[in-house]
Amino acid sequence: MTVNEQQHLYICSDSIGETADAVARATIRQFNTEQVKIKRYGHISQEKEIILMLQEAAAAGGFVAYTLVQPELRDTMKAEAHRLGVRAVDIMGPMLQAFMDTYGDSPKRKPGLLHEMDADYFRRVDAIEFAVKYDDGKDTRGMLQAEVVLIGVSRTSKTPLSIFLAHKGIKAANLPLIPEVKLPSELFKIPNNRIIGLTMDADHILQIRQERLKAVGLPLGSKYATSGRIQEELQYANSIMKQLGCTVINVTNKAIEETAGIIVETIQIRS
Repeated sequence: MTVNEQQHLYICSDSIGETADAVARATIRQFNTEQVKIKRYGHISQEKEIILMLQEAAAAGGFVAYTLVQPELRDTMKAEAHRLGVRAVDIMGPMLQAFMDTYGDSPKRKPGLLHEMDADYFRRVDAIEFAVKYDDGKDTRGMLQAEVVLIGVSRTSKTPLSIFLAHKGIKAANLPLIPEVKLPSELFKIPNNRIIGLTMDADHILQIRQERLKAVGLPLGSKYATSGRIQEELQYANSIMKQLGCTVINVTNKAIEETAGIIVETIQIRS
């Protein structure tokens, strides 16, 4: 396969396919490639749908990742993939089998249980609405209600982390630390075990801010994206975090998922 040849990965599920899609994307990030095209087939209910999808994968020279809980659909996937010479990766099968073998229980064989509208679902929805409402210090009163408050200078991933945590059902607010802006009184009323300081290497922030200026069409000479200004902001932020006595995480080169995992562990340990 040539370097520029596009690679094809097919997601097949009798639900929406989010689980297999997440695993596939996490896998792709481990390789130096931008040529992978992911195509998702969700709500599969008939064997002929699987056959057509596998024929497409065979023609494209791709492979399949699937989450199917109906036995007949799983059997069709295995048989047809073998017949067509298409590699098919069963994402849920080994886990289902391990649970059955270990605990002697049988699965419900019901697609889409991950997204069933239960209490956890509504908790996540509430947390997402909360993160949007109290993003970027828009309403500092929300910090008193938040399960975690993220603080840091601009471009340290506060907003994406707030949204990611919200998808886990955690209500997160965030506040940018700017030397010229007075800190809200609410910040000093929160127990420090609910505050997480985010920091990043100065050269990394500089690169991100320069790319941001390009994206919005502003000149690169803006003070916002200069080494001196970034150092000033970081020193100020570090002094505030030290004053608050909060946990500080350096997010340089960390994936959102990795940082979120550290935050979840931290607030659980210190709660």
